[in-house]
Amino acid sequence: MSTEDSIPPWIAAQRRQLLAQRGHAWLLSGPSGLGQYTLALELVRAWLCENPSEDGACGHCGSCHAIEVRTHADLCVLMPETDMVERGWPLPEKAQAEIDDKKRKPSREIRVEAMRDAVQFAQRTSARGRGKAVLVYPAERMNNVTANALLKTLEEPAGDVRFVLASEAAHQLLPTIRSRCLGHALQWPDEAESLAWLAQQGIAPDVAGPLLRAAGGRPEDARALAQGGRSPQAWALLPRAVARGDATALSDFSPAEAVDALQKLCHDQLARRVGAAPRYFAEADLPPPPGVGPLTRWARALAKEARTADHPFNSGLMLESLVAQARIALNSRH
Repeated sequence: MSTEDSIPPWIAAQRRQLLAQRGHAWLLSGPSGLGQYTLALELVRAWLCENPSEDGACGHCGSCHAIEVRTHADLCVLMPETDMVERGWPLPEKAQAEIDDKKRKPSREIRVEAMRDAVQFAQRTSARGRGKAVLVYPAERMNNVTANALLKTLEEPAGDVRFVLASEAAHQLLPTIRSRCLGHALQWPDEAESLAWLAQQGIAPDVAGPLLRAAGGRPEDARALAQGGRSPQAWALLPRAVARGDATALSDFSPAEAVDALQKLCHDQLARRVGAAPRYFAEADLPPPPGVGPLTRWARALAKEARTADHPFNSGLMLESLVAQARIALNSRH
């Protein structure tokens, strides 16, 4: 499958729309799974391409190849180091050496040192003569110090540099950052469009439909669930299993995935309690909803768990605790 074939049609349409507009800095925002990173990368590919069209980069020139192999001299990618590694972007030599020497672990934030390097990059002359681009994702992973290091360059950019910031929580960005960017809210594809694209990715319809529901209608998240081996059958059984206190229902979930799944279950039970339709689970798969009070307390507890789910002290104990919490909440009537 070619790179172009793998671009979802709703991303291609937004790419065309944004390339028709002028601006040195874009902020792409919306919930996860809608393609912020994909659209941001498509924009910088087009900006730096030697033979661009109104539909984006050509995909064949030296610039496009350099981005594909992660070696483009005029593209600076700012991500948490954990994301850089996951997506195949090289770390700065100093950062890689520190991690290799076990002096520290890869950062989950965008480090201020990387931002300072990006500011210096923005001031240099373009190597390939097509200008320069800076891609920041997820932009909400900048702390205030890092964001302020970017602010001056956003206010007074060099003549040939453009920025695209992509975020799944744009409200967490400094207002001064948001105000210096042109904003674009990611568009939600309809269900038929999402299912057609998931079929293109090789995901069978009987899997794609339930996983699209499990992902809340977000097709990239649904694809990630399928690629992670998530079973629609196991997803359907999860609500009643955790209501019984059966911890094996979450045995193949990481703590962060378990918290996310339970937050979806809590959401659906709250929705049913106030007369709305569930979003993530089929209604037939859900046990009777408990009272609003227990669900509200459970939602607060899950929000607290989410803050430390990426680095729990003991993941096995955390999963057991999460299931125990769920059993109490789902079986309470007061």
